[in-house]
Amino acid sequence: MAVDTPRQLGFGVGSNGQAVRKEVDDTFSLKSKTVILQADTLAACQTLPTDLFSLIVTSPPYNIGKSYEQEVELQSYLDWQETIIEELMRLLSPRGSLCWQVGNYVNDGEIFPLDTYFYPLFKRRGLRLRNRIIWHFNHGLHASRRFSGRYETLLWFTKSDNYVFNLDSVRVPAKYPGKTHYKGEKYGQPSGNPRGKNPSDFWELIQEEWDTGIVDIPNVKSNHPEKTVHPCQFPVELVERCVLALTEEDSWVLDPFAGVGSTLIAAVKHGRRAVGIDRDPEYCAVSKERLDDLADGRLKYRMIGTPIHQPSGREKVSQVPTEWQTKGNGR
Repeated sequence: MAVDTPRQLGFGVGSNGQAVRKEVDDTFSLKSKTVILQADTLAACQTLPTDLFSLIVTSPPYNIGKSYEQEVELQSYLDWQETIIEELMRLLSPRGSLCWQVGNYVNDGEIFPLDTYFYPLFKRRGLRLRNRIIWHFNHGLHASRRFSGRYETLLWFTKSDNYVFNLDSVRVPAKYPGKTHYKGEKYGQPSGNPRGKNPSDFWELIQEEWDTGIVDIPNVKSNHPEKTVHPCQFPVELVERCVLALTEEDSWVLDPFAGVGSTLIAAVKHGRRAVGIDRDPEYCAVSKERLDDLADGRLKYRMIGTPIHQPSGREKVSQVPTEWQTKGNGR
């Protein structure tokens, strides 16, 4: 868990040492810093300027009957999403990126991987898929008639071949920084990058990120420091990597299904401008509250690279129950 000072977060600091809060607007202006639009996504997008956003990043409703959505037939869901995607193409800047994070649609116990359905919707509009990123986590609901799902997919598209990619801003420490070239003119010299290694397209939930160099992002469950009222909230850390790698400071970021504002927080933390759209008034209110907490330096969130707690074996919940140690239980 981390709590940064207002100055570290890029907020102004007044004479009393308190953060000078950046206004969160409820209508869009090019002079705005942060905007939360409580509205229908398509209607709100139609009011925004063409080619403005350097990054569009979101996790759309999965059509699985959560409290904020009404489950419909899969094709009807995709048709609705396609009308929004068409408008997003207008909003995305020529050098911009779109990151679309999805899981699975489930019907009568059958899995429909949503990224495979969304890919052609973006591809036929000319977007180029740069990575299909697997975001792996170790906690979630347990299935009984199939293996428990422990990953979701982030599709990273660009609008053109001339796009922003700041790899150095998201490198992770190498597992073997002392590794050297074994032949050629650089024989014996360090073979890695002093800034760290490329985190790859597999973002895994493990304990020793800084030892292994694999990106470590937990999902947001009930005991997570970022948890709010939203049932499918994604972590700030997931969006931060996209913001840092795919945008420059003071550029615009859009989340068309903003939920409780994780994208807005990630953007504001790193000096970007942001627009979030959500039709739910409670989620919009929570977003504003979280941004206020960010400005005051009291927002709880995981820093990039924070190790995941691993039980020591001394905790009761990590020990094998005595009932399982009796004969006849297959152990």
